[in-house]
Amino acid sequence: MKAQRILGWALAAGLPLVFLALFFAWPAATLVLRGFTSPEGGWDFGAFSEVFARDRTWRIIGLTLGMATAGTVLAVLLGVPGAYALYRCRFPGMMVARAIVAVPFVLPTVVVGVAFRSLLASGGWLDFLGLDGSVVAVVAAMVFFNYSLVVRNVGNLWARLDPRQVEAARALGATPLRAFLTVTLPALAPAIVSAASVVFLFCATAFGIVLILGGVRLATIESEIYLLTTTFLDLRGAAVLSVVQLLVIAVALWAAGQARKRSERALNLRPDPVTHRPRGADVPAFVVTGIVVAGLIVLPIAQLVWRSLHSGGRFTLEHYRNLANADATRAVRVSALQAAGTSIGIALIAALIALVVGVAVALVVTRRPRTRRGRHALAFLDATFMLPLGVSAVTVGFGFLITLNRPPLDLRSSFWLVPIAQAVVAVPLVVRMIAPVLRAISPRQREAAASLGASPGRVLATIDGAHLVRAGAVAAGFALAVSLGEFGATSFLARPESPTLPVVIYRLISRPGALEQGMAMAASVLLAALAAVVMVIVERGRPSQAGEFA
Repeated sequence: MKAQRILGWALAAGLPLVFLALFFAWPAATLVLRGFTSPEGGWDFGAFSEVFARDRTWRIIGLTLGMATAGTVLAVLLGVPGAYALYRCRFPGMMVARAIVAVPFVLPTVVVGVAFRSLLASGGWLDFLGLDGSVVAVVAAMVFFNYSLVVRNVGNLWARLDPRQVEAARALGATPLRAFLTVTLPALAPAIVSAASVVFLFCATAFGIVLILGGVRLATIESEIYLLTTTFLDLRGAAVLSVVQLLVIAVALWAAGQARKRSERALNLRPDPVTHRPRGADVPAFVVTGIVVAGLIVLPIAQLVWRSLHSGGRFTLEHYRNLANADATRAVRVSALQAAGTSIGIALIAALIALVVGVAVALVVTRRPRTRRGRHALAFLDATFMLPLGVSAVTVGFGFLITLNRPPLDLRSSFWLVPIAQAVVAVPLVVRMIAPVLRAISPRQREAAASLGASPGRVLATIDGAHLVRAGAVAAGFALAVSLGEFGATSFLARPESPTLPVVIYRLISRPGALEQGMAMAASVLLAALAAVVMVIVERGRPSQAGEFA
């Protein structure tokens, strides 16, 4: 019995490790080595000196870090008042407001880029600002995408802070501002730092947003890797930039991990949310939140829908009808509806793969070994499976391109190439959503079941399984939404005759014609609607212990 139990857990850990080694470690390592080897195969560090000798390289690194920092700071400054207004206060329409705020984070980055371009470009409602193609436009889109991450992470903690601590400070004569700075802010600091670290990670690796709004002129490390590979065929230069990006992301992930450990301890302050009706002192928070929701979130989406329904100044459904016509434009070989079907099929397979791998990993890393060595081993395993979260999707796609193209694993012409790449990107998110639910299970429940004679397998099925059904369904839905909008890795791997919808949108928006622009708007609305439907279902079933991305 003991041998069977050990074998079962070994398989649960071993099979995901094989998956990670084949489809992440091998491609990523091969890509990194490209930056250290010459075309003849010997060690050569000349590519680094060559790439860093270019003024453009330093400009790109500076622009990447600068825009990521600006996007992070603004997301935090605007998100903290939103967290208070939407999670600490109770008012009619609160759930609707939360749902609206959650929409941007689940939108594909390609859709976000198209929405802001439709708003700021010629003919958009804000074209008079002259911000099309500017750093301001890119940073605003980054804040749009990451605002809800700050609001939800900080808000979930703020709602559970014990109000008696602030009341005690006020009773001792502290002003509301002083009570916030000395009591509330230190308690929120771990959640704020954790959210800021993840926001910086997403801003530094933003791809679709930068590619559509900034193009070549405002290239970041992520978009430059894509341009060097697809346009200039400079694989060594792209590999060097990938190494630089890995270092930047590693620092951000380390900071996020350290902050998350402290945040998890803080979350135990109060088991149930504590809210109150809005007071006079809450007006500034509501004003800031209202401006952000109306001006930063609703306006770009409304403009996107508006322009998808208008052509030449008149209302029309022509753009939507063209989505079913493969011959409407030469920009793509298939219709947008065919691409949508391809996206859904690939996303379903990717979500299933990510769910199988993610559940196995979550079951293993949430065990509570009695030995110190066992705890360290599980912590190492948990960190190992978070590595794909710290490597950009562009790097994953690029790695697939240069490794899985020859025996013993030649997937160049295989349908499975894109679903596997999307699954690699989604696995860490699945683990991060399921693991907190499993950790919340009291060990005494498993011990009680075992004492009544239940076998380890039956304990796993009856205790853990009951929680896994709901959490797994939510995680699968989240992985499905992420895969639907995945663009970074797919842009390298999708074949011209079977592109996904995000790839089709990028090809359409890259054309200057009014027909292609209108179709891009309509296709973006379609993709946003697909992702939104999935996430509405996810939100309805989300467990209260769901992880940081849920």
